[in-house]
Amino acid sequence: MPPLLILRDIHLTFGGAPLLNGASLAVSEGERLCLVGRNGSGKSTLLKIAAGLVQPDTGDRDLKRGISIRYLPQEPDLTGFATTLAYAEAGLGPQDDPYRARYLLEQLGLTGAEDPAHLSGGEIRRAALARTLAPEPDVLLLDEPTNHLDLPLIEWLEQTLAATRSALVLISHDRRFLTTLSRSCIWLDRGITRRLDQGFGTFETWRDEVLEQEERDRHKLDRKIAMEEDWVRYGVSGRRKRNQKRLGDLHTMKRNRREDRKTLGTVAMPEMTAEMSAKLVVEAKGIGKSYGDRDIVKEFSIRIGRGDRVGIVGPNGAGKTTLLNLLNGSLAPDHGTVRLGANLETVTLDQSRDSLDPSMTLQDALTGGHGDHVSVNGESRHVVGYMRDFLFEPNQARIRVSVLSGGERGRLMLARALAKPSNVLILDEPTNDLDLETLELLQETLADYPGTVLLVSHDRDFLDRVADMLIAYDGPGKWTVYAGGYSDMIAQRGHGVEARSVAAPKPAKETAPKETAVRAASKGKLTFKESHALRTLPARIKELEAEIARLKAALADPAIFARDPKAFATTASALEAAEKALADAEDEWLAVEMRREEIEG
Repeated sequence: MPPLLILRDIHLTFGGAPLLNGASLAVSEGERLCLVGRNGSGKSTLLKIAAGLVQPDTGDRDLKRGISIRYLPQEPDLTGFATTLAYAEAGLGPQDDPYRARYLLEQLGLTGAEDPAHLSGGEIRRAALARTLAPEPDVLLLDEPTNHLDLPLIEWLEQTLAATRSALVLISHDRRFLTTLSRSCIWLDRGITRRLDQGFGTFETWRDEVLEQEERDRHKLDRKIAMEEDWVRYGVSGRRKRNQKRLGDLHTMKRNRREDRKTLGTVAMPEMTAEMSAKLVVEAKGIGKSYGDRDIVKEFSIRIGRGDRVGIVGPNGAGKTTLLNLLNGSLAPDHGTVRLGANLETVTLDQSRDSLDPSMTLQDALTGGHGDHVSVNGESRHVVGYMRDFLFEPNQARIRVSVLSGGERGRLMLARALAKPSNVLILDEPTNDLDLETLELLQETLADYPGTVLLVSHDRDFLDRVADMLIAYDGPGKWTVYAGGYSDMIAQRGHGVEARSVAAPKPAKETAPKETAVRAASKGKLTFKESHALRTLPARIKELEAEIARLKAALADPAIFARDPKAFATTASALEAAEKALADAEDEWLAVEMRREEIEG
């Protein structure tokens, strides 16, 4: 049976460098393909060419007559639609089931009445999945379908795609997702594609064997070039006319060697060194945290020692980040105690990337805007050399953070975090947007890391490879500790992470029906005031922290009181007011952030 979709000898050049250099793709009926390759290798572009959205410079795209295709982009655009239902139904054809879009929206936790202008990243992804899956097309092209999804939805999506009749072409950084669904692999590397007619579970071993064979061939070519260069130096002058072809062959071999070595490098993770922490890192006893009537953590206890790798898993909105902040001491519990060990040097990598100023250059983001050297574990390194360790080219030093891809931002965040000496690493969704090779090297770095790791992740494979202890959500406010990784947790309790159940709203008080109605109406999205607070409060908190530091420095002058008692009193009052304002701003931000997390869940 002929393939439904064929791409032949696809060439495409961006910015002077060839991105695709003879790539090909064939998709047959019911096939399960995963498209893999490093960030920047052209996977998303090749998928857009397959969808007919991008025209290659040269090459052929053949689509069998009557075949339907649906494409899920990394960044869906819902502009122009009044509701999520209208957006999802717009993807249906005249012969499609008109009710399937609404059914999928409900399965994905949406009502269909949501205003696209006020959706979170997770809600946008879910609406786009409903639109893409609703028609049940012949071919599904899915670019990072698990982005912004929590574990219950990832596992639901796995089951849904496993049952579909559509042929699948998947791009994903989630190895467990690819292993479960794929039956063949297309590896896009240096502009060309190679096919493995086995699932992703065997891909990494096969890829390593291919690269090892290339290295052996390169070594043989180097030896042959050295022999030919000897001949050129000592024999070409006497046999010039007769051996012009041999000399030409030498130039060809050198050119081929240069082309072979244009492969992307590997991420070189630095060794993270710091003084050893105390044997006890964290001890929590009976801690609890609530927001209003909702319990986030109830009577939770744990003891974390030096060298432990602790993962936290649960659905969106369950309070994973809150629990992480309780354990690292950045958030105080309502009751119970958290004791931190001595000599802790903590480095945090958060999931939001908000600490990256989009207007900064890549070099300034690494150096803090000071010169062209970066301190890596206390040692000075030129920023360009350190950038290369994380697959950045020297000419990217002056580009703005705002133009970096999601994967490049992820590598930049890693580069900044791992440059600092530490004995405790706090990682909140560290695998977002990282390619497979960077993931592997991050895992190897964590395996050799002598300190303690606390991480929140939806990546099941990453948790299995890194974590030796798991804290899992087991219902409202309830968290249970399991030995081992994600698969070990399933073996112990018989199931994975389940969706968070939302308690039914309490009956409205007779004395305040209007207030209750307003709250109920606004439950589905953040108010304008809340959204504004979420955007502006971090900057306000930084300003207050700087003001407090300035006032404290002024009061540290031992002569200020004798010189000007009135100025001393004014400064002291200003310090008290600034500290109160900071506490209020932090409390407000935490409350709005918890509400955002609940809505996104």
